[in-house]
Amino acid sequence: MPDEVRELAGVPVLVCDAVGPVVATEQDALDLIGAAFLGAQVVAVPVDRLAEGFFSLGTRFAGDVMQKFVNYRLRLAVIGDISERLAASPALRALVHESNRADHVWFLPDLDALDARLRAGS
Repeated sequence: MPDEVRELAGVPVLVCDAVGPVVATEQDALDLIGAAFLGAQVVAVPVDRLAEGFFSLGTRFAGDVMQKFVNYRLRLAVIGDISERLAASPALRALVHESNRADHVWFLPDLDALDARLRAGS
């Protein structure tokens, strides 16, 4: 299935296919942002679409990508199980905790959780 815009909780979401191109550079993130400008307010990216460097906070890649989404006033939802990565990195655990408390970037297990989160915010 290709990336597609769907409504979740009445909000247009660009739902990215798990087997699409990997987001490995800031330009890759900007490409997703550009695709979202076709009408989405949220971009839901499966964990498998993010380069491993995204989860290694020392690379600063996650922060750069997250900042791009904030700058363009789009929400980013990272979808999937990252429990092993969280167990291995206290810094990543803290980032996910703080992100999930805010309104711009969320780390969620699945699209149902994203739907519930969007419903809670409306």
